[in-house]
Amino acid sequence: MKKRPWLLYAIITTTFWGVWGALIEIPEKAGFPATLGYSVWALTMIIPSAIALKLVGWKLEHDRKSIILGLVIGFTGAGGQLILFQALRTGPAYLVFPFISLSPVVTILLSYIFLKERTSLRGWLGIILALIAIPLLTYQSAQNNGTEGYLWIILSLIVFLAWGFQAYVMKFANKTMKAESIFFYMMLTGLLLIPVALLMTDFSQPINWGFKGPYLTAMIQILNAIGALMLVFAFRYGKAIIVSPMTNALAPVITIIISLLIYQVIPHPIIITGMVLAIASAFLLAIEEE
Repeated sequence: MKKRPWLLYAIITTTFWGVWGALIEIPEKAGFPATLGYSVWALTMIIPSAIALKLVGWKLEHDRKSIILGLVIGFTGAGGQLILFQALRTGPAYLVFPFISLSPVVTILLSYIFLKERTSLRGWLGIILALIAIPLLTYQSAQNNGTEGYLWIILSLIVFLAWGFQAYVMKFANKTMKAESIFFYMMLTGLLLIPVALLMTDFSQPINWGFKGPYLTAMIQILNAIGALMLVFAFRYGKAIIVSPMTNALAPVITIIISLLIYQVIPHPIIITGMVLAIASAFLLAIEEE
């Protein structure tokens, strides 16, 4: 771990995101909309951001290049999440999620071309296995999907490109910025987009304002926020072509295992296949960078 700090940060990210993924549906099912959940998440980002900046003596990079890179990373990440909400309102989740889950493809291509990142044959095998596993892990059976036209395809494509580009810029920015500054701008943009999330919320529907609403959501969303901070550090020390597919493949595996323990529902064989491929991929990628 000391020789490969990126791996430690990647493991923390996948663990926190995996637990978050298994629990986040609890407040949503209890009547707290996902758009309000976004607002709570944006507020929880303040905590890890403040702690991270304090540890570096509140030294925030605020030159024009750093601000632009930070805002691009923040808006593509948080903005993509809000666009995803709309995509799921008009399109089938069983098609939207597998499609956007392949965003690491964009990251890998951009990092390979512009950052000149390379890996061994073993590393590429791990990447390929991860890219196969990710859409399998997001498999959902086709049900009443409420599809309305083709807008969801455009919105899903935007999210796909935005999240893939975000990871690439995150790695690019780490060459000239501290991870703490990058995360600060991610937190800032998340807060700036709260009004958009509120406008997307249907307040005419009953909303749970009790413990299982904003309070439980905050306890769960802080896991997402910490995971995001650890991801920035993972990109600081590791290659984007390794970190991106690894974290995107492993987090759902942890989510599925925890959901299995909580809800005692056996995953679909397609998902189980994805889990096996993701674990094999993680092993290959973990031993790749020395």
